[in-house]
Amino acid sequence: MIAPPIVELPKLENTVPKPENRAPELPLRDAGIRILLIPAFGIAIPYFVGYFGPYGPASALYWAGLAWAMLISFAIWHGNRFFLLRQRRYYDWFQHPVRKLCVLLFANVFYTAPVTVLMLLGWYRVAGFGPDWNAIRTATLCCIICVATITHVYETVYLIQQRESDLLAVQRLENARMEAELEAIKTQVAPHFLFNSLNTLGWLIEHHPRRAIEFNQDLAEVYRYILAAQRRALVPLEEELDFAMRYFGLLQLRFGDGVEMTVGSAPRADRPGGPSHMDRPGGPSHWFLPPISVQVLIENAVKHNQHSRENPLRIRLEFGEGHGERYGEHYAVLRHAKRPMPQVRPGAQVGLKNLDTRCRLALGRGIEVLDSDGEFAVRIPVRSVPA
Repeated sequence: MIAPPIVELPKLENTVPKPENRAPELPLRDAGIRILLIPAFGIAIPYFVGYFGPYGPASALYWAGLAWAMLISFAIWHGNRFFLLRQRRYYDWFQHPVRKLCVLLFANVFYTAPVTVLMLLGWYRVAGFGPDWNAIRTATLCCIICVATITHVYETVYLIQQRESDLLAVQRLENARMEAELEAIKTQVAPHFLFNSLNTLGWLIEHHPRRAIEFNQDLAEVYRYILAAQRRALVPLEEELDFAMRYFGLLQLRFGDGVEMTVGSAPRADRPGGPSHMDRPGGPSHWFLPPISVQVLIENAVKHNQHSRENPLRIRLEFGEGHGERYGEHYAVLRHAKRPMPQVRPGAQVGLKNLDTRCRLALGRGIEVLDSDGEFAVRIPVRSVPA
């Protein structure tokens, strides 16, 4: 006996909309406005439409009718509030604006109107006089208008909160991206430094073995600082200067008197000849900059310029403050004479590009290269922290 063929039935698509992938719902803090406006509408609308009929405050039915009007206001407000919060899970103003508007209007009209009419008819039945259809129509129209207005306020506040939440989320994502990018760039510094240092050590071993031993010992201390500094986006200028001078000591073991370095300070911009930045609060003793930044500039200067005992390369590190539009911005600048190495192809300036990126991510400003005919200088932005 041959089994009948299996026929696959077409799958029916679920027509119920699924909640959209949106951020968690924002809390709705509207208790105060509900406590204030629900009783206000429960009192104002009945008086406006003549809801009480012949009864006045001296009658018990007047107070019963007032309580019933409060209940109508409560039922309309909370019913529409429930529909409003439910539809937010399925429809978004930006993705489905027309559908969302239709749902809101449908919930407003086809919930508010029946509830108002039925509860008013119940009141007229209890009150003992015939229904006033003119009052019922007016009250229903007032309730629909009020619900539409309140819904508009709810959605306006919601969109404002949603925008603020989205901006905050975008900022957090941007901060996370910048931190990840900064970490990736910082991991490139240590291998680059180690590669150049090993080249120097190899040269010293071949030409000056005793210096090579001293260089190796000092190199361990310098490299320990590099590994520790990689965990920080900014370091105090004092630490960076100590590291830079130790690194310069390594260069002197390699080149002797062929390189010289001095650390100076610039006078205050508003008081020429006055106390230096190093001597006043907010000066370099309270400055922060990306780690291993001064070392990069020293290495770049020695690598790309001629130097000898007879004609040493003089490097100077200074500190300053911006003028005019840049007033209040602080910087450290490293200067040296421009004496390019002969028959050497121009470098890719990876070190300077790396430093510029680190400064932009950590400080919001990049380095400035000041390249003139006889001098080359690089200005590093720093962050001043009041003491």
